[in-house]
Amino acid sequence: MASLKAPSTPWVFDLTVGLALRRTAALYPERDAVVFPSLGIRWSWSEFDRRVDSVASGLLAQGVERGEHVGIWSMNAPEWVVAQFAVGRIGAILVNINPAYRLHELEETLAMADVATLIVGSSFKDSNFVRMVETICPEVARADSTGWASAKLPCLRRLISLGEQPGPAWLSWIDLETDVAHEELNARERSARAKDVYNIQFTSGTTGLPKGAMLTHRNVLMNAFYIGERVRYGPDDRVCVPVPFYHCFGCVLGTLVCALTGSALVVPAPSFDPGLTLAAIDSERCTSIYGVPTMFVAELGHPDRPRFNLSSLRTGIMAGSPCPLPLMEAVVTTMGASQMTIGYGQTEASPIITQTSVDDPIEVRVGTVGRPIPGVEVQLVDPVTRKEVGEGETGELRVRGHGVMAGYYKAPEATAQVIDAAGWLYTGDLAMRRADGNYRIVGRCKELIIRGGENIYPPEIEEFLHHHPAVAEVAVVGLPDVKYGEVIAAWVVPQPGATLTEEELRHYCRGQIAHFKVPHYIRIVSQLPKTVTGKIRKVDLRAEGITHYGLETTETIPTA
Repeated sequence: MASLKAPSTPWVFDLTVGLALRRTAALYPERDAVVFPSLGIRWSWSEFDRRVDSVASGLLAQGVERGEHVGIWSMNAPEWVVAQFAVGRIGAILVNINPAYRLHELEETLAMADVATLIVGSSFKDSNFVRMVETICPEVARADSTGWASAKLPCLRRLISLGEQPGPAWLSWIDLETDVAHEELNARERSARAKDVYNIQFTSGTTGLPKGAMLTHRNVLMNAFYIGERVRYGPDDRVCVPVPFYHCFGCVLGTLVCALTGSALVVPAPSFDPGLTLAAIDSERCTSIYGVPTMFVAELGHPDRPRFNLSSLRTGIMAGSPCPLPLMEAVVTTMGASQMTIGYGQTEASPIITQTSVDDPIEVRVGTVGRPIPGVEVQLVDPVTRKEVGEGETGELRVRGHGVMAGYYKAPEATAQVIDAAGWLYTGDLAMRRADGNYRIVGRCKELIIRGGENIYPPEIEEFLHHHPAVAEVAVVGLPDVKYGEVIAAWVVPQPGATLTEEELRHYCRGQIAHFKVPHYIRIVSQLPKTVTGKIRKVDLRAEGITHYGLETTETIPTA
């Protein structure tokens, strides 16, 4: 078991998100806080704190209550960051809603989370968020005032548009901005507690239906504090955040880490754009860059990359999926982020569980996910018996400590499946602990491929195939097989301009990896299905593979 005790209680331990921001605004009032280069927005910490007070007062004036669920459904925007802190400042609960959701998913999420106030983003590309809301709440489109009620969503009472007021049933963001502090603001802020639920974030749903993880002020602030320590941020750092705010990567590792360290938050665009990300690093002299591996692949492969000056980069965080060695080498040498770190975690853990350090050798940063952050315990256990496994053996990673969520919203049975009576959170990830104390993730319990009795971990095959010079991306899943139970299937995206064949890849594997690890099925594709955060949707690949190879009947054959 790894147990890293925090050397002392961090200053954020008993604070709320709103109070933590006040401290940083007092320490660094004129330093850059929030920068959106493409919008010409640059706020200092004092200006940002004032805007948070303004919107917090506006929410109070509209009747938002303590503990009320306030949803936000938008691309990355300045108002998103303001809302994040304003909602926390008044003791309400922020509900992050994936902007990729469409009608069915939106309706399910609003109902599941009992959202009472919904902040709705401006249209982006083919996403007209206002019209979609009015489609599932037709009463809003017909109403001549804000006094409407939704038959489908009885909890929903207020709609706030980030753009112009769409109609008489709506409020606009301007309605929230006020120069007069609400008389209840200070009392409401003081009444909020660190142990209160502050945020409901929905799990990515790459392997099943999303669930709402309830995170407290303490959960996210402690996580953000220790992440900031691992990457050694200070007020001179400028953090480029092209990842979405609705996800922990954006709203904990991004906004909250910056709010605790005084580092500038630099947001290149409403959604990931490799060119605008490179431009933001150059123009804002960013010292840190975030992303999942596929984002870094896009940045490195951008035709205009050589003309951007990336020499200011020092560090960053790569998370979401394993980082192949060639990619890390390119990020370090070509982009100059010599102290790039790798983070591992999940929404239910607020999110980071382990992280490499800025001074770890490159082998540690590509071969492991680092060590536990202070204040959390990590154990590896048998997924069935939940007994600790022996040294050097593979087991399910479980974690206990300040990051473990309060539970899934309105889902006590689902909560009990992942958090036991002793407070251990079971991640569903298979891992091993190296002699040096660093952890290596070898797969998901449910993704483990058992071929004729041989245990095969997809990340091992993916890492090997990544070393082929013509391979840009790869994902490995198990498909049903009459003889072996399961066989390996690999989906491969070639590098731009490269050509690949199935036989070429099989030849590359033979003699290099065990015969049972050579993919039985190989599909050469132009892209992989992903979530908004860049995680590959393996559940979709498996379903596609079963259909493509005609394995529907094989899938139904009972196994032991």
